[in-house]
Amino acid sequence: MAPNMRALTVDQEEWRRAVEKVAAGGGRLLSMWATRDADGRHWVRAAFVDAAGVLLLNLHLPASDVSYHGIETSFPSASRMQRAIADLSGVRSTDVDRRRWLRHSAWPDSFHPLSDDAIPDPLSPPAMDDYPFVRVAGEGVHEIPVGPVHAGIIEPGHFRFSVVGEKVLRLEERLGYTHKGIERRFSEMPLLEGHKLAARVSGDSAVAFSWAYCQALESMSATTWVPPRATWLRALALELERLANHLGDLGALGNDAGFAFGLAQFSRLKEQLLRATEQALGQRYLMDFVVPGGTRVDLSPTGAACLIDCLQSIAVEVESLRVIYDEHAGLRDRFTGAGVVTPELAARLGLTGLAGRASGQSFDLRCDLPCDPYADLAPKKITRAEGDVAARVAVRFDEFAESIRLVTQIVQHLPEGGHRRPLSVPAAGSLGIGLIEGWRGPVLLALDAGEAGKICRCHPHDPSWHNWPVLEHAIIDNIVPDFPLINKSFNLSYSGHDL
Repeated sequence: MAPNMRALTVDQEEWRRAVEKVAAGGGRLLSMWATRDADGRHWVRAAFVDAAGVLLLNLHLPASDVSYHGIETSFPSASRMQRAIADLSGVRSTDVDRRRWLRHSAWPDSFHPLSDDAIPDPLSPPAMDDYPFVRVAGEGVHEIPVGPVHAGIIEPGHFRFSVVGEKVLRLEERLGYTHKGIERRFSEMPLLEGHKLAARVSGDSAVAFSWAYCQALESMSATTWVPPRATWLRALALELERLANHLGDLGALGNDAGFAFGLAQFSRLKEQLLRATEQALGQRYLMDFVVPGGTRVDLSPTGAACLIDCLQSIAVEVESLRVIYDEHAGLRDRFTGAGVVTPELAARLGLTGLAGRASGQSFDLRCDLPCDPYADLAPKKITRAEGDVAARVAVRFDEFAESIRLVTQIVQHLPEGGHRRPLSVPAAGSLGIGLIEGWRGPVLLALDAGEAGKICRCHPHDPSWHNWPVLEHAIIDNIVPDFPLINKSFNLSYSGHDL
């Protein structure tokens, strides 16, 4: 279970008061989702982080009522989560925004994939999509639609700009084009196999999601003890995942600012790291490394030496590249002052993870709510206050250096013993919550055990749900050509959002 977690079952009025109390105390929304129990009753759940740890609110909805009090006023990022709940489960909040979020035109109005067992056959043929974007009126205002199909090899998302000249007055996003039915697919899998799908929710966060799944599963099992060596190996894998993503992003950010040299150099360094990771742990991308009860493979002395040698070499080059990035006039001009999210706005909108820390939001689960072994590793929290592209670049450089230190510490002090322990199947009706600080931000996974060792409900939550809406604010008053750069500085997940 996530560290320092407590759960409350509430009615509608208690739900409203509890949410307001969490917001007034500076708490953070982690995720919202809906589920059905074995009797077919609907529940709405919301997980928060506050000063005492993790709070899970469970709101039971009577059979006669499939609506609940929305929390978007206290936590703005909840609006899209509530719209997704309505699309997937048929349970609606009081939020005035009732536009479909994930339900694009191919689904029949009466079908809710997480509530209805039968899948309509055949599905209705797709109709022309007429999503009601918010219009900006005024002299000289034009709309620029971008996507959902893009010129580069990225996943689909639609961005509707309202501009005067090149200055952006408003951006509205529409996502959900890669909705894959992952949450329904989980319900067809055995509990001891679900980590494989969790690792593929968002490919760049495979370790974070699979660890969150296993953390939830292990908290529900009668054999909850995981070998210390396994927790340290999981942290090793998580930091390697963080390093690889930071290297890729730093190169892409240079390229988006017209500095192709940066892309070439950071791409080369990322490839070196991936090759060393494969030699040490068996995979370039660690999709199947974290398993229930521990890890799939161990780290050999040869693999450890390979990793350390590679990271020492990369660290020297990254420091040199940072000097170039800091002193390059063209990069400074493009990075500084672009896509600003002030600390005040970041706090109001719930900006989280790496992007949040670049806007003064001093929150990192590894420091503030550490699971094993992070309390022993004592990672340094990285923050900036400027909130622009330059700050998000600086946070990446600083976190890269800190992850190098953590990996070195892990390899040098890796506990002896086994790396995996057999895990018993949790009892039906049990609930587990996993919570891991991925490279992008907090990854939450909620797991309900069903009968006969099956998954009843699994809800994986990517931090991009919180940060996509903030991107709409970050681009205001910037020029259209800066959007790719600002967007990349957040680097949010489509796949982790479009479940």
